[in-house]
Amino acid sequence: MTVVLGADSRRIETPNGVMTTLASPSQGAAGQVAMWRVDAKPGMVGPVHAFDAELVWTWLDGSAVVELGGERYEVGAGDTMVLPADVSRQMFADGERGFVSVVVAPPGAQVYNPGGVSEADACDLAPKDDERLVPPWVR
Repeated sequence: MTVVLGADSRRIETPNGVMTTLASPSQGAAGQVAMWRVDAKPGMVGPVHAFDAELVWTWLDGSAVVELGGERYEVGAGDTMVLPADVSRQMFADGERGFVSVVVAPPGAQVYNPGGVSEADACDLAPKDDERLVPPWVR
C-alpha cells in the first residue's frame, strides 16, 4: 500500500488551470491507473485534443460544456462522463466558477491533436502537430 500525502502531490500549472496528480506510475506506484484533479480557471477554453485511451471524468464543483465528437454536453458537480478513446474533445469552463474534476485513465495514456496540427496558441506542454505524448500529470 502507498499513501500519497496531499503536500507531496505533483501540481502542474497550465494556462487553463492546475493539474494535480493524485496517483500514477511515478507517484504512488499506481500500475493500473493514473488519477488527477483538474482545477479549471473560470471561463477557460481548453484545446481541441484526443486521448488514445478511455478517460473517466467526475465533476466535483462548478460546471462545463464538453464538446465530444461534435456533440455538446453540459455537466456539473456530481456528473460523470466516460470519454472514449480517439474522439475529439474540447472543454469550456463556467465563466464565473470554472470547475473542479477528478480524472482517471490508464497509465501511459497519450494525448494528441486529432487533425495532426497544433493550435497556434498551444501551451508548451501540448503535443506538437502529429506528436503523441503522455501528459506529465499522467506519468
